[in-house]
Amino acid sequence: MEEVAKVSKYELGEMLLEIGSILMVSGANTERIKVTISRIARAFGCESELLITNHALMITLIYQNKHKTFTNVKWVPNMHLNFNLISEISIMSWKIVLEKWSVERVNQELATLNRKPLYPRFLVLTMVALAGASFCRLLGGDFIELLACFVATFAGLFVRQEAMKMKFNFYLCVFFGAATAAIVSGLYFYFNPQLTYIHAFSTSVLFLIPGVPMMNAVADLIDGNILNGITRGVNVLIIAFAIALGLLMGLLIYNF
Repeated sequence: MEEVAKVSKYELGEMLLEIGSILMVSGANTERIKVTISRIARAFGCESELLITNHALMITLIYQNKHKTFTNVKWVPNMHLNFNLISEISIMSWKIVLEKWSVERVNQELATLNRKPLYPRFLVLTMVALAGASFCRLLGGDFIELLACFVATFAGLFVRQEAMKMKFNFYLCVFFGAATAAIVSGLYFYFNPQLTYIHAFSTSVLFLIPGVPMMNAVADLIDGNILNGITRGVNVLIIAFAIALGLLMGLLIYNF
């Protein structure tokens, strides 16, 4: 493979760590991160050894003379799903190989990708709430339950987002979101005990289900990344426990 122009090992290492961090935060599994980083490193004439943990990346660059010239660690924040960003970085990695991009151009592209606007917050809240209401309807809920689920999901996600902004513990944020959804969905039914409550109650917290971490845990186990798979699996269980505690709080408050 033809190499890109020579570049500082520190610039290259920091760039690769930044790309790995973005992929990890966006929801990529361990194997995809390793493959993407390795592809880019080879375009610059070196091999990469990458160690990925739940909240950190450590990379070592090895050049053709087998001399290890760069080792560094980068802390990775909590997951913030963005599948478009994962896809765009994957496409960018192939452009680096085929078009021989420089580090400066890669950094410019990363800055451009990071500046791309996300969906408006109100739109996200509304669409997620509609999804929850749709699941409620699919499970047999009537119009009142559907409406209750919509409002509860909207409120629960709003509280979770606000808790994240205030930098609460991630699992506490999940608990706050689940408790809010359970309390809001049960408010109308508390004053109308003759109505069915179970459909709105059970579907109002579906927005908290950790689907991507669950799939990544299975994918990591299948790919042989046992430690990451177990770590992510335990993380999923703790999230599920936090959701259950939030639902339990709603049940205890209303004495259902």
